[in-house]
Amino acid sequence: MSGTSRAPRGRSAKAGTPGPKRGRGREPRGLSKWFTRIEDPSLRGAQINYYVVLGTTLALTFMGLIMVLSSSSVEAIARNQSAFEAFFKQSLWALVGVVCLAGMQLIPLPTLKKLAWPALGVAGLLLLLVLFIGKEIYGNKNWIFIGPFSIQPSEFAKVALALWGAWVVERKAKLMDQWKHAVVPLLAPFGLLIVGLVLLGRDLGTALILLLILAVVMFVGGAKAKLFGIAALMGIVGILGMVLLAPNRMGRILAWLHIACGDGPQDYCYQSEQGLFALASGGWFGVGLGQSRQKWSHIPEAQNDFIFAVLGEEMGLLGTIFVVVLYGMLAVAMYRIAVRTGTIFGRVAISGIMAWVIGQAFINIGMVTGLLPVIGVPLPFISSGGSALLAAFLGIGVVLSFAREQRVRLQPAGTPRGLAALFAKRRAAK
Repeated sequence: MSGTSRAPRGRSAKAGTPGPKRGRGREPRGLSKWFTRIEDPSLRGAQINYYVVLGTTLALTFMGLIMVLSSSSVEAIARNQSAFEAFFKQSLWALVGVVCLAGMQLIPLPTLKKLAWPALGVAGLLLLLVLFIGKEIYGNKNWIFIGPFSIQPSEFAKVALALWGAWVVERKAKLMDQWKHAVVPLLAPFGLLIVGLVLLGRDLGTALILLLILAVVMFVGGAKAKLFGIAALMGIVGILGMVLLAPNRMGRILAWLHIACGDGPQDYCYQSEQGLFALASGGWFGVGLGQSRQKWSHIPEAQNDFIFAVLGEEMGLLGTIFVVVLYGMLAVAMYRIAVRTGTIFGRVAISGIMAWVIGQAFINIGMVTGLLPVIGVPLPFISSGGSALLAAFLGIGVVLSFAREQRVRLQPAGTPRGLAALFAKRRAAK
C-alpha cells in the first residue's frame, strides 16, 4: 500500500524494464541530454548536490543579514532605537535556524514520515490560536507574540504541508489517478482547512504559496491534468472574489494594471514605484553597501517584502543577477536530489519544498520588479523575519536529510563519516 516502488511521473512503471538501447538516433538530445547530465547518479554527484544546497542556503542567509542591517538601520535610528536591533534579531534566528538545519538532516527518513501528521496538527492548532490571541499587523492577523519575540505560524505550515502531503501521496500512490483519492484528504478537508485558516487572517500571499505547494504535491504524485484545470478555474474565481471584497487588494490590482493609484496614504502605486526607482538608480554596480537613498523612509518596511529593491540599489544589476543565480543553483540541486530519491515520499516532499522556496522567491522578485501585483510575501533567507527564516531552514534541512541519505548509500562500506572522515583526511594529508 505504501507504493514506494512506483515510478515517477513520465517513466515506465514496470520495475526492471530495460531502457532504450543506445545507438544512432537514440542518444538523448537537447533538453533531454541536459537533464540527463544534471541528474548524475554518481557519489560525486550526490556530494555536489548536498554542498550546493547547503552553500547556497548559507550564502543567501549571509546576504540577507547584510541587507537587513543596511535597510533597517536608518529607520531604527529615526525611532531612537539601536541601528543593529533588527540585525541582531535576524542573526539570532539565523543561528537557531542553522542548528535546526543541522539537526533535521540527521533525522532518518522513516522518522520524517512519522512527523508528517504531528507537524500538520501543530501547524493547524497554531493557526487556530492566531484567530483568538493573534496580533494584526498591516491588515493581516497572523502573528503570535511571546514576550519580545513573535512567531508566524503560517510560515511553519508550509514545511508541514509539504511533509504531510508527501506522506499522503505515498500512501495513495496507486490511486492518485482517481480524482476522489487525489482530492481527499489532500485538498478536502485538511489542505483547504490550513489555507482557510490563513485566509481568515487575511494573508492572501501566504495562502497562495500554500496552494502552490499543494498543486505541486498533487502533480508530482500523479493527479490527472483535468483536475488542475478545474482547480485553477475555482481558484481564479475565489481570488477574484477576495479581491473584489477587499478595497486594499482591489487597489493594488488596479495599481499593477496602471489603471488607478489612489491619493495620499491610499496611493497603492507608491511602494512599487519607489522600489522601481531604487532598482533603476542602482545601475550596473550599485551605489555601494549602506548607501541606498530609497531606504530613507521612501520604501515602507524596506527590510521586509521590498528588500530586493534595496539590494538592487546598493549592489546593482550584477548583485541582483547573483542572487537569482543562487536561487537557480538551489533549484537545480534540489531537483537533482529529488530525481535520485528512490521513494515517492522523497520526490514529493522535496518538490513541495522546492516549489515553496523557489516559487516564493520569484513571486517576490516579480512583485518588486512590477511583473506581479504587490501581495506581500518575503524573499526567502533574505527578508527580515525570524519565522520565515527558521521555517525555510527547516525545509532545507528536510532536503539535506534526503541528500545525506543518498551520499551514505553510495559510499563504500566502512567509509569514515562525519568527524571521523575529517580526521581521516587530515591524517592522509600528513
